[in-house]
Amino acid sequence: MTTTRFSASASTTRRALLWTAALGLGLCSSAAVLAQSTAPYPSRPILMVVPQAAGGTNDIVGRVVSQKLGELLGTPVAVENRPGAGGNIGTQYAGKAAKDGYTLLMTISSSQAINPAIYKNPGFDPVKDFKPIALIGAVPNVLLANPEFPVKSVKELITLAKAKPGFYQYASAGNGTLNHLLGEMLNSMAGIQLQHVPYKGVAPALNDVLGGQLPLVFASLPSSLAQIKAGKLKPLAVSSPRRSPALPDVPALSEIVPGYSGTLWIGLFAPAGVSAEVLAKLQDGMSRALASKDLRDKLELQGVELAPPTTPEQFTVLLNEDIARWSQIVKSSGAAVD
Repeated sequence: MTTTRFSASASTTRRALLWTAALGLGLCSSAAVLAQSTAPYPSRPILMVVPQAAGGTNDIVGRVVSQKLGELLGTPVAVENRPGAGGNIGTQYAGKAAKDGYTLLMTISSSQAINPAIYKNPGFDPVKDFKPIALIGAVPNVLLANPEFPVKSVKELITLAKAKPGFYQYASAGNGTLNHLLGEMLNSMAGIQLQHVPYKGVAPALNDVLGGQLPLVFASLPSSLAQIKAGKLKPLAVSSPRRSPALPDVPALSEIVPGYSGTLWIGLFAPAGVSAEVLAKLQDGMSRALASKDLRDKLELQGVELAPPTTPEQFTVLLNEDIARWSQIVKSSGAAVD
């Protein structure tokens, strides 16, 4: 009987000790969570989601900007590529992330302003689901040809395409992307029929044009500038209304096809619901980053035309204007993706 009483007492003591330990761990965990929630922002690394594949304009710009922003905020800013569905997959991911300022979206106008018109259900609302942090700049696309393709100008291309409607092909980063719609716009405005071949990202599209599998591609200037300078791709025209300072000898498409215009803007967003205090810190950090000479020099070397200082409210106006404009272009082109 004495042994039984001793065993029961020991068992009770062990349970009490385990309970105390568990309670202590719970209190420590709660204290850690509370400390983390009350720590000044940012107190841990930030994730910058790029909803396009590595090697494209947005990826190039995102990696340059993330480094500078991290320096100014005093915490690492890591870029994570989440490509697919014309940018929808990464955009959805960022929009559904925790509203704490530790997940941001570095995106381009083709995903944020065109996808809502071209996809029946893109999985996000470009205005309601995000808050603008900073407009970074714009880049033209370049109409590029394989060096062996027998044209030296857009005029020669139009003549060749009219002689064989539907025979010549152009590559793009995917259905519904800006460089797809730029080709459709050229078809419509020049009265030709270039056949569209979509790829999963600009890098594989460029690779096939470099290899001679396809003759033409619309690609952003940052993603193609190195190949242009190396003579591996032949620039026929830029899509901006005026010539690019990075390619002053290459005409704008509007010089040959009046009224033609299509540029790509790049901007940083946070999921809607992030506190005003955190949003203000991010906006201030990006404002200082974009004012720094070293960042501006790096972006300009990539062919980015930096935006003038733009408030978040002005950025929202630009986004809404582009949504309306590209919606009309998508309707007229008949482009659609389920």
